Amino acid sequence: MGSPLLPSGPAAVSVEAGDPADTAIPALFDAYGGMVRGLGLRLSGSPAEADEIVQDTFLSAYRGWAGFDGRSRPSTWLYTIAVRAWKRRRRGRKGRDANMPSLEAVLPFADTEAAMLERDGSPPAQVERRETVARMQEALAELPDAFRVPLLLKDLLELSVEETARVLDLKPQTVKTRLHRARLALRKTLIAGLPTRPAPAPRFERQQCVDLLRAKLESMDRGEPFPRQRELICDRCRGVFDELDLAQRFCLDLETDEARDQMAEALGRLEASLAADRRRDETRGAGKRSRRSAAKTRPGL
Repeated sequence: MGSPLLPSGPAAVSVEAGDPADTAIPALFDAYGGMVRGLGLRLSGSPAEADEIVQDTFLSAYRGWAGFDGRSRPSTWLYTIAVRAWKRRRRGRKGRDANMPSLEAVLPFADTEAAMLERDGSPPAQVERRETVARMQEALAELPDAFRVPLLLKDLLELSVEETARVLDLKPQTVKTRLHRARLALRKTLIAGLPTRPAPAPRFERQQCVDLLRAKLESMDRGEPFPRQRELICDRCRGVFDELDLAQRFCLDLETDEARDQMAEALGRLEASLAADRRRDETRGAGKRSRRSAAKTRPGL
């Protein structure tokens, strides 16, 4: 029979503040362990380090469970711990904070080329999907951390803008600004690697296109489809929106084939660490009981 902690992927979990840590943390691992590992892998770029982030996250959650007050979702609380665990591991390392292009450089209005996409917004059949995914994931990894981490929390873990802001201790508007810049930068990478055609001429004034682009990006922030009435959106804007959607799909396409094996290994280490924690707690408890008992039987002076 498999381990009771073996993750089965994201799932609804009934865990509340005040539940015993010995039952709450295994349930959270089962529901969110795979997502924490996916976040760790995208943050660190290393499967081994991702496994260590998983272990650090759930050990910290176990030790700090009494401090969880239920005001946020357990998953949001876990992702906050995971991001902090990753930050601790990268202290002293050089961060990716110097190469974000300017906003004007990533806006689409000066583009003369557009990606050649099918009617449904997918790339042409001859395009190698694996190579495109790899290129987009490399571009995602090269984003400065200040832009990459909000995008991962929002798109990979499907947090709201407000939850992402809480995890990162930022204002929601700051999160939105960074999300929009990151999405536009990744779209540029997508176009550079796909067959292109001359970009259609815009049908409306620039300000209307600016407003439509902002509305599209905000719909992505909410995880909602964007309406595409032909009378409101010209072919130029429609193509940009398709490129944004495709870039999002490609750069967040997780490699899942080895994930279960990797999680099983992380599980074994976590179970051993939790068992060691329990033994230490029991030893301390036994020592305290022994000292209290000795104090009670000690003759008075």
